Amino acid sequence: MNQAEFLARIQRPAAQWALVHAGIQSSIEAHRFLLAVAGQESACTHRAQVPIDYAHGFWQFEKGGGVHGVMTHRTSAAKARALCEAASVRFEATAIWRAIEGHDGLAYGFARLLLLTDPYPIPVEQHAAWACYALRLWRPGKPHPQTWPVWWQGAGLTSSRA
Repeated sequence: MNQAEFLARIQRPAAQWALVHAGIQSSIEAHRFLLAVAGQESACTHRAQVPIDYAHGFWQFEKGGGVHGVMTHRTSAAKARALCEAASVRFEATAIWRAIEGHDGLAYGFARLLLLTDPYPIPVEQHAAWACYALRLWRPGKPHPQTWPVWWQGAGLTSSRA
């Protein structure tokens, strides 16, 4: 699906769910950043990593990486627990990792909480956003910097319209 469809059908409803159930606030900047990450990580299409099922959700969380980090970070742990309670998911890395594949609200909530663990403001410029994504938060094993500009620019056009 394209970024506009993803924002309307997946990300905005998931953000609303995370707000209602755990008080997780969002913003245009957060929507843009997370929309670009979903594009970069899953092409806004794959809920499980392709070709090897190692990461889950459109934001491609690994059990021992992002899931564990959000569960244990001082700024995100309590809200992560609230998300899990609302989704009826045991607060345990494997259970969360499995659930994220099919629960977009939980997946978005964990992605938004990961962004909240970053000590810097949400980036609004392409290069700063790449550094946040690639060097600080998601830290992909095989980064593809050549595709980031397309996802970032598309996310800016899409999120600013909604």
